[in-house]
Amino acid sequence: MADRPKRRKHRDNPYTLSYIEEKNIYIISFKDGKGIIQKVEVNEEIYKTFDRFELDDLSELNEYDNHIEHSEIYENNLEIRAKDKPMLLEDVIIQESTFNELKRAINLLPEVQKRRIKKYYFEDKSEVEIALEEKVSQKNVSKSLAVARINLKEILKKFN
Repeated sequence: MADRPKRRKHRDNPYTLSYIEEKNIYIISFKDGKGIIQKVEVNEEIYKTFDRFELDDLSELNEYDNHIEHSEIYENNLEIRAKDKPMLLEDVIIQESTFNELKRAINLLPEVQKRRIKKYYFEDKSEVEIALEEKVSQKNVSKSLAVARINLKEILKKFN
């Protein structure tokens, strides 16, 4: 009996397909209600139909695995990925400003924005780390940093 190469199967798939080349016989094997393996000879069309069911199941299993993998990205992975994102215009302007201008501009920010900008840019802390330290949400820190960048941009424009 020439079994096909083993395929990953869905746990609810109760049958195994076989083909006896010498006799040109197609067989579907399965366990009956008593757990005894039964073998049924079928025609090629039925065999191909069951084969197609297995391939469809395999395709669905792979699709499911891909979606699960992508949905299980944890917050720290997202933070790492976020650090590799392209720089915002505000970030470029901040980098291009002289250190003294930047220091003066940061000191003109409201206290919360000033503190978070310093932690984020100078202490290299992530938004999540800042949020945990300050017992606020990461979204809150993110918004605060965004507003601080806008404010810094405006302050630095006035210096030039």
